[in-house]
Amino acid sequence: MRSEKQDLAYLWDMREAAREIVAFLKGVPYAKFEKNHILRYATERQLLVIGEAANHISEKFREKHPEIPWMQIIGQRNVLAHEYGEILVERIWLAATKSVPELLEALEVLVPDE
Repeated sequence: MRSEKQDLAYLWDMREAAREIVAFLKGVPYAKFEKNHILRYATERQLLVIGEAANHISEKFREKHPEIPWMQIIGQRNVLAHEYGEILVERIWLAATKSVPELLEALEVLVPDE
């Protein structure tokens, strides 16, 4: 069984990766994102970090926080990690610009900024 301290460490990783994505994409239009491979790959990498950390959060914690779409986050990570030939730039953009800021709001409440 995972401890609360371990859950907090994984939540911190998720929050930091989400903050990175938001910072990467601030003021960036889709057309630039689509053409900039380095920016896309950096965003994808942070999405992988979020999904991997989410996968390690205890079931007990996940059940206490259904406001976070755990299975969708983990599923996105699995697609990124295993189906690289099929990744659609539009899906990455949508996750990064809509889902990640929403996730970050939830994580800011759960993870103290120390």
